[in-house]
Amino acid sequence: MKISDSARNACVTAVAGLLDGGSANANITIRTGAAPTNSTDPDSGTVLATLPMSDPAFGSASGGTATANAITSDTNIAATGTAGHFRAKDSNGVTVFQGSCGTSGADINFDSVSFIAGGTCAMSSLTLTQPAA
Repeated sequence: MKISDSARNACVTAVAGLLDGGSANANITIRTGAAPTNSTDPDSGTVLATLPMSDPAFGSASGGTATANAITSDTNIAATGTAGHFRAKDSNGVTVFQGSCGTSGADINFDSVSFIAGGTCAMSSLTLTQPAA
């Protein structure tokens, strides 16, 4: 099956728009361990860092991809540990999507997954993509 660009853009825009639910900014929370099986399952692992997203969280979709607007660094990492997964939540705390953290081939890649309490966690970019096929 192949999906048109307009359908791909609509999918990405719908997911990105869910992050803008609530009265404040969405957040990306970096946590230890594997992600829960489903995005509706309770949080797992230790919170290492919380990165506030802009409001709106993403720009307009094009070619099935939307790029996040500015993501604020966490300049005071909450705990020492190994980043294993992330959850992107709206300001009401509802998980919209989640995924893996790593240094290569993960959903979010960092220079290092070893986080040190009091340090800084930064993200230079984040995209949502709906493939054409």
